[in-house]
Amino acid sequence: MAITGLLEPSLKLILFGGKGGVGKTTCASCAALYLANNNKNTLLISTDPAHSLSDSLGKEIGDEIKQIEGVDKLSAIEISAEKALSKFKIEYEDELRRLFDTSTYLDKEDIDAILGLPIPGIDEVMGFKTIVDLIEEGKFDKYVVDTAPTGHALRLLTFPELLDDWVKVMAKMRWKYRYMVTSFAGKYKPDSADDFLMSMKKTVKKIEGLLKDQNRCEFIVVTIPEDMAIKETERMVKSLNQYRIKVKQMVINNVIPEEGRCSFCQARREGQDKYIGEIRGKFSDLNITIIPLQPHEVKGTDALKNIGNMFFAG
Repeated sequence: MAITGLLEPSLKLILFGGKGGVGKTTCASCAALYLANNNKNTLLISTDPAHSLSDSLGKEIGDEIKQIEGVDKLSAIEISAEKALSKFKIEYEDELRRLFDTSTYLDKEDIDAILGLPIPGIDEVMGFKTIVDLIEEGKFDKYVVDTAPTGHALRLLTFPELLDDWVKVMAKMRWKYRYMVTSFAGKYKPDSADDFLMSMKKTVKKIEGLLKDQNRCEFIVVTIPEDMAIKETERMVKSLNQYRIKVKQMVINNVIPEEGRCSFCQARREGQDKYIGEIRGKFSDLNITIIPLQPHEVKGTDALKNIGNMFFAG
């Protein structure tokens, strides 16, 4: 079967995820090319710290949106977590300082130290915020994401929950400040820090709404016919279901073709058939697409386009 439904006008965000080394970048690149060649203005995004889009497309990408030469409707970007965090701090520095200044006993030196600290998981958080900002700009019809390996991808998708917890803590601290001001002054006038928290709360709801809307967002899992990959895929699908992100389609990559096999390839395929059967049994409710192992490295838009034509359908 082929991957279906990607051309639906309502579908905006398409994420490819799975274990490291299973071919997520290739699948995401093929999907983006397929969409671009079907007249959809498409942005291909990498959130993996070890970016591979440049290698896959055979063109230098970087952390700014770049039009892909030779493909009119395709652009790409490799998100830099460091730059995204720096931009966030610059944009909201005054509001963050006001929050810490009015809601804690920290002095300026302490606040400077906190704002300068690296935050665990910030790469996933800033990565998703950048994606949401790009979608909000509305310059593209489709946004295809090559996610980092499973653990990173799942943390990326828990961003709304993490941000919501952070907002709740800051709002609670702010409420104490508001109570004190009201007690002494008789009234409280909301300021830029309150506006910032309200904005972040709206962002959380917006992201949750996007991720859990099956008409606007789809997560396609990529795996290979090997035991460890299947186990990790099973855990990933279970976790996605817990976050109410429904997986409908799966790609099994690097499958040895049926025809023209030597004895070595025959033995390898027999082992793969066992795991393919296991995958079909465990994920019987999913639309499963099999991608054959290629004789040559899949690199460059022409090679990606040829493979894409094999397994993407309207």
